[in-house]
Amino acid sequence: MKSPRKYIILLFLVALVMYILRKPTPQDVSPRDYAEIKEEGILRIITEYSPSGYYISGDTTEGFQYELSKAIAEVSGLEVHTRLEMSLTESFRVLETNECDIIAQNIPITSEMKEHYLFTEPIVLNKQVLVQRTADANGGIEPLRNQLDLAGKTIHAAKDSPALLRLKHLELEIGDSVHVVEDDTYSAEQLIIKVAKGEIDYAVCDRQVAVTLKDELPEIDLNTDISFTQQQAWALRKNSPVLADSLNQWLNRVRASGLFDKIYKRYYRISH
Repeated sequence: MKSPRKYIILLFLVALVMYILRKPTPQDVSPRDYAEIKEEGILRIITEYSPSGYYISGDTTEGFQYELSKAIAEVSGLEVHTRLEMSLTESFRVLETNECDIIAQNIPITSEMKEHYLFTEPIVLNKQVLVQRTADANGGIEPLRNQLDLAGKTIHAAKDSPALLRLKHLELEIGDSVHVVEDDTYSAEQLIIKVAKGEIDYAVCDRQVAVTLKDELPEIDLNTDISFTQQQAWALRKNSPVLADSLNQWLNRVRASGLFDKIYKRYYRISH
């Protein structure tokens, strides 16, 4: 006869296997396109907590993606529910399991990404820049201007930042190692502040994000590009083509009304 302890272990293993078998995967999730969203009346978006996403200032909710999603709600007649997530990897998981319908972040449109996701028409044009200190704020040491000079340097980037892939490619281009620190504690804005304070020497982030902090942080230099200009947009599931088409129509209406430009200029200082 088996001991009670062995029975307990066996029952635990059976329960674990049943849980794994029942756990939904992206392939198991039912399609959720515009018809399902319209029937529910709710459009679910996910974005990050930052000035370019969603944030609280005093008693006011602000953020580029937040205000743009509000404008979408106005023209679509849908109620928009916003979820916050700092990890882009987790945001894609949430998208694939139908927990949200759109990742409302400025995501670079690359051929690799287009194999797995749909994108709206480009929302912004952006590029990755090296954030470093000016000579005046760095003991007279001039900022780096040649990407070859990044060999052997330690560069910080926020977790899941689009800059990470670009830095890997840069290593191949210059034929030398670049020590990349993927920071899962600090956002891009916080890394820029750490550069200004001299706590770290280099960070890479979107130019649009860095420019918004330049007036407050005159110590930073943003004049060394890491990437070419990129088109960036919102991401959707591959099985939501009608939603993608509808979203582009709504964005065009927001643009035509002039509201998009007002929202954009409130958060960014470079052209789109």
